[in-house]
Amino acid sequence: MLRKTALHQSHIDLGAKMGEFAGYDMPLYYGEGVIKEHEWVRSHCGLFDVSHMGQITIEGEGVAQFLEKLTPSAFQPKAHGRAQYTVLLNEEGGIIDDLIITRIDDNKFFAVINAGCKDKDIEWIKSQLPSTLKFKYLEDNALIAIQGNWAERILHEVLEIETDDLPYMHMMQAQAPNFDTMYISRVGYTGEDGFEISVPNACAEEIWSKLLDHSEAKPIGLAARDSLRLEMGYALYGHEINAETSPVEAGLSWVISKKTEGYFGYDRIAKERENGTENKLVAVKLIDKGVARDGAELRNEADEKIGWLTSGGFSPTLKESIGIAYIKSDAANLGDKIFVNVRGRNIAAEIAKTPFLPAKTKSMKKKAA
Repeated sequence: MLRKTALHQSHIDLGAKMGEFAGYDMPLYYGEGVIKEHEWVRSHCGLFDVSHMGQITIEGEGVAQFLEKLTPSAFQPKAHGRAQYTVLLNEEGGIIDDLIITRIDDNKFFAVINAGCKDKDIEWIKSQLPSTLKFKYLEDNALIAIQGNWAERILHEVLEIETDDLPYMHMMQAQAPNFDTMYISRVGYTGEDGFEISVPNACAEEIWSKLLDHSEAKPIGLAARDSLRLEMGYALYGHEINAETSPVEAGLSWVISKKTEGYFGYDRIAKERENGTENKLVAVKLIDKGVARDGAELRNEADEKIGWLTSGGFSPTLKESIGIAYIKSDAANLGDKIFVNVRGRNIAAEIAKTPFLPAKTKSMKKKAA
């Protein structure tokens, strides 16, 4: 039987087209359809139920050092409230999951993990957990994403929460009138300014409904969430990254700290950073008519296979077919002409810049006093 989030009945009441995602019955889209929802987020503000994702805390003395063993990122220097996108590594340096980890205080961190990976993530983390640390799965918390250029204003007008001084990739604790304390993180998966709000299940439906009462907010399904992230070139687990992929291959070298050593897969990753990898992750844009689809082969002018698409689809913003792909590193030059083979037909394409659109996320820097 499919699992349900605390907002499941709300989606039914809103007329959502439901579908299975990571073992949950989730809204794929609502009445206006995927393209309209996508465009609304880019111009207004969308609400996403992402409560199927996992929320965890790890606390205790030495927790930052523990996280520096599980991931290639530095956590000891992190300030309170600072969030870090990183990857959870296996012993071979492959990616178990990508996640965002936030420092709550000196000895406590909060993390959001992918829905399809959370069971194995939790099992892996617990298997490595020292007896001095405490792990908690926040199964009674919902997660609501509010994304778009109206997001900050809506939080202020509806919940009386002021986020003007909260930079991108930072988290705060807040309490709206008549509601429990919530974690509000200035993060997202769309490239727009926005937030993820962790709230107790008991008050999730009321908060969701209040936010939707605002004229600039609409519910958005997971289908548009995927097309929004594709336009930004963001990785999706099971597509761009998996247990065999290293962060170097996946173009995620920027999460690897130069100050830490000894994390899982360190030798492999250090070698790849020095010598490069056979394949490289790139953005692809079709020049001729057609739609790029996951798994399609990339070919050169000699009709030789040089890579494959990991994600693909139509960009509602650009009105073009775009994709993300692994391609042989010696054939991965920006602007190079290639072909995407779709059902036996070679469609002209080129290697493009990523992201396809400029991000609108708020600066990391706090406003001057």
